[in-house]
Amino acid sequence: MSVDFEYQIRKDVRNNPIVREVDHQRQREMWRWMLVGGFLVGVLLFSAWQHFVLLRHGYEVERLQRERAAQEEINRKLRLEVETLRAPARIERYATEELGMSVPAPDASVVIERVNPAAPAGKAVVASR
Repeated sequence: MSVDFEYQIRKDVRNNPIVREVDHQRQREMWRWMLVGGFLVGVLLFSAWQHFVLLRHGYEVERLQRERAAQEEINRKLRLEVETLRAPARIERYATEELGMSVPAPDASVVIERVNPAAPAGKAVVASR
């Protein structure tokens, strides 16, 4: 019976919330460390950002150099083609074979000489409108 008696006793337990005082010194120290940590994270992020921007610009420079080399090669080939097309022997062969032209006889050609213009008139003659 003594066992039953223990279970029948009801204990009064108070569940009042525990109120703690704010420790201002500890709070200031926490904010100080938060600022130092934030500053270090900011420096780290800024450094990483600069590093990645530098890498991206390096890749861009390499791509532009490859593109420039390719364009210079195309330019060289086009200049060679232009010089080949301008060759007098090629033009003469094209004119005779493709266009059916013939070389003129030496007595068939007419030489036109350039005439120098006359000296300007004196100051007495003036054109007016």
